[in-house]
Amino acid sequence: MNRVRNFCAGPCTLPVEVLTEVQNELLDYEGSGMSLIEMSHRSPEYDAVHGAALDRLRVTLEVPDDFEVLFLQGGALLQFAMVPMNLVAPGSSAGHVRSGAWGKAAYADAERACSAYLAWDGTDGRFSRMPEPDEIEVRPGTRYVHLTSNETIEGIQLRSLPDLGVPLVVDISSDFLTRSVDWQRIDLVYGGVQKNLGPAGLAVVVIRRTALEECVAGLPSYLGYAGHSAARSLLNTPPMFSIYVVGKMLRWIQDRGGLAGMAERAIRRSGLVYDVIDSSDGFYTGPAQAPARSRTNVVFRLSSPELDGRFLAGAHEAGLMNLKGHRSVGGFRASIYNAMPDEGVEELTEYMRDFARSAG
Repeated sequence: MNRVRNFCAGPCTLPVEVLTEVQNELLDYEGSGMSLIEMSHRSPEYDAVHGAALDRLRVTLEVPDDFEVLFLQGGALLQFAMVPMNLVAPGSSAGHVRSGAWGKAAYADAERACSAYLAWDGTDGRFSRMPEPDEIEVRPGTRYVHLTSNETIEGIQLRSLPDLGVPLVVDISSDFLTRSVDWQRIDLVYGGVQKNLGPAGLAVVVIRRTALEECVAGLPSYLGYAGHSAARSLLNTPPMFSIYVVGKMLRWIQDRGGLAGMAERAIRRSGLVYDVIDSSDGFYTGPAQAPARSRTNVVFRLSSPELDGRFLAGAHEAGLMNLKGHRSVGGFRASIYNAMPDEGVEELTEYMRDFARSAG
């Protein structure tokens, strides 16, 4: 087997142990004579998988009892519209922090769905930092302020959630399950699973029950959180394969220390790459300001753009894949999600040092 080191920003690399388990069960799930992805979503076999995944998510993410966990389709992108449609009643508004490409996209959709305003705009041509709490404007009548905890494209991360005097809604897609969540300040968090937790096709929404009870009524059936809650996220045929793999991935995370274990890995492994950047005498530079550097998406550039092609070709030859930066910002990006083996990060840093020596 020739497994490369996949630094893709999404879909993510998954543990070989989980993939092997899926492979072994694919043709015949627990003696049923069929795969789980061929079964009815109302079957007892799938119902057990579904319930176990919901329970494991609650335990692993340390979700308090007064929150509901939902499994929904549409990824995080659908939540850009579903959140304001459900939470913002006429006469109230939503504040948005535009901290990068995904914060920008969330605000654009919120404007279409409700009364929304920019509580902070980081548009400086670079999106190189996150706001300080006193920089975020909260207007009267604000139902919530929306934050993006980690901007995948720009490689910046909000280190802690601000106390703004109103509930927070947080897109946690790209640092999902890499650190703990400050539930006290939150009414809702959401995230696509394809970066730290499983295959694309599933979004997790965790909503405070009091917020759920106050959701706007009369929405189309799929767009209302209340219907999904009442149906245990089985309002329609769910993304069964994604949920099945997520359940296995949650067990894998629990076996490796849960949130504390993943947080330690994120700090340590991203630190190895940042150490190479900082000690390179300017050969590598990172656009993110140091206090806001992402621990899951390390973005960097070379001293000369003419070297980019050589760097990428050499990385491919070394089995280090998907390091090219997002097309909107260029450069390079190493997405170091939960399942990336330590050896993959070590191979990347060794390659970066060798390339700097050979090019210099």
